[in-house]
Amino acid sequence: MSFQQSRHHVMGYLLFLLFFATSSMLFGQRTGPDKPNFVIIFADDLGYGDLGVFGHPTIKTPNLDRMAYEGQKWTNFYVGASVCTPSRAALLTGRLPIRSGMASNTHRVLFPDSKNGLPAEEVTLAEQLKKAGYATACIGKWHLGHKKQYLPTNNGFDYYFGIPYSNDMDRLQGDEYKNYWQRPNDSIKTEHFNVPLFRNTEIVERPANQNTITTRYSDEAVSYIRKNKEGPFLVYLAHNLPHIPLFASEAFLGTSGRGLYGDVVQEIDDGVGKILRALKEEGIADNTIVVFTSDNGPWLPFGLNGGSAGLLRAGKGTTWEGGMREPTIFWSPAKIKPAVISELGSTMDLFTTFSSLAGVPLPKDREIDGVNLSPTLFEERESPRKNMFYYRGTDLYAVRLNNYKAHFVTQGAYGQFGAKEKHETPILYDLEKDPSEQFDVAEKHPEIIAKINTLVSEHQKKLVRGKDQLADRE
Repeated sequence: MSFQQSRHHVMGYLLFLLFFATSSMLFGQRTGPDKPNFVIIFADDLGYGDLGVFGHPTIKTPNLDRMAYEGQKWTNFYVGASVCTPSRAALLTGRLPIRSGMASNTHRVLFPDSKNGLPAEEVTLAEQLKKAGYATACIGKWHLGHKKQYLPTNNGFDYYFGIPYSNDMDRLQGDEYKNYWQRPNDSIKTEHFNVPLFRNTEIVERPANQNTITTRYSDEAVSYIRKNKEGPFLVYLAHNLPHIPLFASEAFLGTSGRGLYGDVVQEIDDGVGKILRALKEEGIADNTIVVFTSDNGPWLPFGLNGGSAGLLRAGKGTTWEGGMREPTIFWSPAKIKPAVISELGSTMDLFTTFSSLAGVPLPKDREIDGVNLSPTLFEERESPRKNMFYYRGTDLYAVRLNNYKAHFVTQGAYGQFGAKEKHETPILYDLEKDPSEQFDVAEKHPEIIAKINTLVSEHQKKLVRGKDQLADRE
């Protein structure tokens, strides 16, 4: 072989390696230290319209706004349920909560006297990433079972710092629940709620001091990132606010024109800024993917202490858009180009997408509802997600197919905003033209309803329902 031929062979080999490395970067087939880090920041009861970048006029969220300008703002991103427990189960398992039994028509979420939690046979995102050598931390609200066997440390997380269920539970005051919330905000105290704060499996504070808890969560996340900067790592930061009761650190009280609710959101935003700065200071921002979203829409019956769904209809607890479409931002300076994405996505897709990027095969013994969003995230191609199933408890209320959404059943949140109504002919909305769900176009598009009915039939034929884990209480 001549020197010239040898040089061509070497150059060809180098070009092959460059192509392989580039392909790996785009499509997620990574090895060793190049595996990306993941940070999921999950708010609680934050509405679609509660961030500056999503249109709120008086809540200032400069860090989330910058995150959106530098990354991707997703405008059609959904959760797996419109209340806490099933929504969190959907994110962490990549599955509709009806499959895991983490959805119920008896009790819609877990309570301090609930017997059960996330079944051991479910595979969480943390357990997936552990297969690829990830360090994993859960910080914040868990709400998938408060007993030791159900805590994050038994579900793939190396470290846990947070509360096991919602911050309005374990209330010590004698007033009826509804009456209690009629009090002015300055008479609602953190010590009225005997919520425990865990570090791993030990209670380190009870009641948890909710006045400072948002900043402490963010600081814990920053600390974990700095300690594990060699990577790869997963940080799942699940704030328990702006779910009522609302509390903010002294430095943030009175800083928002939106009142206490706005103060709380601005403190969450400040924590996002700390996390992004830490990633940049440690030199790992380019190899980290950060996603911010919420577990469900705003709790509207609580008035000024609840958020706003913006132009979307209704809120938490419902299968209207305001209950399940969430403000979502993806950020990764070297990987994700700035864009506004109107393609469909879901929190269930994080399981599938992050598994692919980490090089971990999906479980083959169960139905996974998440899809791999990598083509959309990294190349702005069409999303592989084409539909969404809107469950309320264990009942299918609505289905979205492309830009059309059919409602088979409609109902307000916890008895608010309308009684339960079954529709013999589904209500049909074109969400691309009518995101507020105001104008029924069912009569004009019987062919769309037929397609959605076929989709529902295929879905229900294959559906295996998990045993109800929420109904049993002690």
